[in-house]
Amino acid sequence: MRLPLSFRMKQLLRLFSSFFFPGLTWKMPSGTKSIFLTFDDGPHPEITPKVLNILEAYDAKATFFCVGENAVKYTDTYREILKHGHRTGNHTFHHLKGWNTPSKTYLHDTLECSKQVKSVLFRPPYGKITPLQIKALKKEGFSIIMWSVLTRDYKRSADPKKLLRNAIKRTQPGSIIVFHDSKKADHNLMYILPRFLEHFSKKGYLFKVI
Repeated sequence: MRLPLSFRMKQLLRLFSSFFFPGLTWKMPSGTKSIFLTFDDGPHPEITPKVLNILEAYDAKATFFCVGENAVKYTDTYREILKHGHRTGNHTFHHLKGWNTPSKTYLHDTLECSKQVKSVLFRPPYGKITPLQIKALKKEGFSIIMWSVLTRDYKRSADPKKLLRNAIKRTQPGSIIVFHDSKKADHNLMYILPRFLEHFSKKGYLFKVI
């Protein structure tokens, strides 16, 4: 089956980024059957607790890349993530798009997020970041985490069954998977996540934090 042009272009862009920005992490080294689940854009007072319950049912751990203003607004939910044994990462304070933001502003916003989200892990919102921003963040000690598989759970018009099939097909040992614990992704997320976990649990995979 021929892949859509948009998908092929995104794959080429990822290969380009991997080559020219080798300091970004796209996949975790793994000699075992391990998968690294990540959730972006939370915490959300309704969605995140549902995610935590699903993860607990499969003894799965994950890394949550939190938007600073959400972590401040929903502090109790943020603490629940850590209480359940998961890890958090920085997703900027205001969910900034790096390509449209001056590097100084971008770094300041990230450091503002760090006051609440105390983690050296960082994921750029939308995956869009400039070489200068990468350099500045690395100077501050951040590890920049990208992904292997984007579930696209945020696409409300998408067929969740198709999204699930695509996510399963592209997942390999060491893959970093992106979900979103946000209201926008809720419908697709609640369909995909438990089925994804069930599929790989039956195959003997472990779900670990980054």
